[in-house]
Amino acid sequence: MGKQSSSWITMQKKRWPLMILALFTLSTVMVFFMRSAFDSCHSTPSSTNHHFREANEVPKAQFYSASHRPSVAPNPLDFMKSKLVLLVSHELSLSGGPLLLMELAFLLRGVGSQVVWITNQKPVEPDEVIYSLEHKMLDRGVQVLSAKGQSAIDTALKADLVVLNTAVAGKWLDAVLKENVQQVLPKVLWWIHEMRGHYFKLEYVKHLPFVAGAMIDSHTTAEYWKNRTRERLGIRMPETYVVHLGNSKDLMQVAEDTVAKRVLREHVRESIGVRNDDLLFAIINSVSRGKGQDLFLRSFYESLQLIQEKKLQVPSVHAVVVGSDMNAQTKFETELRKFVQEKKIQDRVHFINKTLTVAPYLASIDVLVQNSQARGECFGRITIEAMAFQLPVLGTAAGGTMEIVLNGTTGLLHPVGKEGATPLANNIVKLATHVERRLTMGKKGYERVKENFLEHHMSHRIALVLKEVLQKAKS
Repeated sequence: MGKQSSSWITMQKKRWPLMILALFTLSTVMVFFMRSAFDSCHSTPSSTNHHFREANEVPKAQFYSASHRPSVAPNPLDFMKSKLVLLVSHELSLSGGPLLLMELAFLLRGVGSQVVWITNQKPVEPDEVIYSLEHKMLDRGVQVLSAKGQSAIDTALKADLVVLNTAVAGKWLDAVLKENVQQVLPKVLWWIHEMRGHYFKLEYVKHLPFVAGAMIDSHTTAEYWKNRTRERLGIRMPETYVVHLGNSKDLMQVAEDTVAKRVLREHVRESIGVRNDDLLFAIINSVSRGKGQDLFLRSFYESLQLIQEKKLQVPSVHAVVVGSDMNAQTKFETELRKFVQEKKIQDRVHFINKTLTVAPYLASIDVLVQNSQARGECFGRITIEAMAFQLPVLGTAAGGTMEIVLNGTTGLLHPVGKEGATPLANNIVKLATHVERRLTMGKKGYERVKENFLEHHMSHRIALVLKEVLQKAKS
């Protein structure tokens, strides 16, 4: 069973020393989020066909000579100071949607907004993840309310802005607000991340045409929602904004700190039992069939066979699966581990439990594999995080990945499904055998991040949307 519990226990024993070393190196807290979201393209907003607005009007950075003292640029979200913002999430977990909404909460708190959080669906039994995330928000000044009750209704009615996160959160409107729904809809911004057909239910999104706007993670997803809501549900999308996120300042600080990356790389590699010159291809997503870990492992095994058959001279190649769940042991994950055992590649495949802290793993690997299937990722936040660490990306030619990865420049794309398994195997071999190409792609990816996917890019994009939504709410 490819480096299962023993490597995980070892990793846990070493996690705190690893974090402490990084903290001493960086003087910053390394808390980063796994997710699935966001992009950037052109620099001017425009009304597109289909009511899509691209919120990408980001001022160019200003540079100063040594004799000039740079003035501190105003935060584009400063206009949100003292505004009351209600954030409604369908759940609170380590999945992309809730973590992205938490990030928005912290950005708004940073400019003095009053932020209230509601989680619509919670398990009956105490949950360690929910407890941890709620206290993380409380520590940052975010108020956490129960999803039901008069306090939730009063807050929604008083709020300057209500953000519904994911399509499923729409169930909260009728269940809690009831006769007050119509008063709240004009100040609702609906943030949608889903790309799966089963989310297109009228019970979830019947109020969608009447909200102030929809914010969607990529052009691909926006187009998909426009077509599906019209054809399947017979409803019209509201004003829709395509908004792409950027990497947090904390993550970029680690990604650009050579000493920190070396420390993290050494400790993670020691923990999972690989050498410094071994090549690590990693997939970092919650383990599920839609994320394509099964096809990745099949491609990885095929790449090992190709290397052996062609007698290629390459370092030892390893696969790392970050996002495992040692407690749940789902049927799908059991299948993955069985495959690894049957192919006798336990020494080449390493399973690591899901985590909030992705930076250590990005610092320790050589290539990221983004293998989401079907329509792909809505965006794929881990993709731009990997590019910040100068990692090339091997991704599926679907969804938001195509809006991030420049094929042949910052990575290589392959088809979704079983037909993509062999192309992915070939791409693994290409990057394993061509060191210079791998490094060049990584550098190009980093340059693309610096141009499009930083926190200040994200803040400007979101600010453009919030200004319009607030104006609509007033009128």
